[in-house]
Amino acid sequence: MLLFTLLHEMQVVNSTPEACPSIKNILLFDSEGKRVAVKYYADDWPTLAAKLAYEKSVFTKTLKTNARSEAEVAMFDGYIIVYKFVQDLHFFVTAGDDENELIIATVLQGFVDAVDLLLRNEVDKRTALENLDLILLCLDEIVDGGIILETDANVIAGKVATQSLEGVGSLSEQTISQALATAREHLARSLLR
Repeated sequence: MLLFTLLHEMQVVNSTPEACPSIKNILLFDSEGKRVAVKYYADDWPTLAAKLAYEKSVFTKTLKTNARSEAEVAMFDGYIIVYKFVQDLHFFVTAGDDENELIIATVLQGFVDAVDLLLRNEVDKRTALENLDLILLCLDEIVDGGIILETDANVIAGKVATQSLEGVGSLSEQTISQALATAREHLARSLLR
């Protein structure tokens, strides 16, 4: 909430869109570099091939680092990448090179901690894939259109838990038509905000 207040004050003082920090993408890979969950908020990578090439190069560049205890920051192709590894999952947040690394690191830590809360301290690929609906809702609560909405893991996890309780159940327990209806409802809610 403090970050939101600071960002709001920055926006009021500067009143330009550039004053608000923005995120280019949030990536979640397994230990082999395969996608678990990804969300792009910028058109810097217009095609699927460009996105996959970027993801592969980011994974390859960061593979040999030890980002297990604390988040690491790297500059890559004109972008700031903040990343952290937890078990067999690799979490990444990308922003433009003019963004504040501390704010981007706060977004990453909020994402990692919210996933940890939602998965009940079982942060691994299998559990993440079984609860992919929660992780995707988590991404929607953190960033919307590249604009940072929330970084407090407890608030993020609380909102995601509330949304998942409103539905019929997890997407894995629903029929395809129920899952599509739930997805449409979540999309409509996110567009109305």
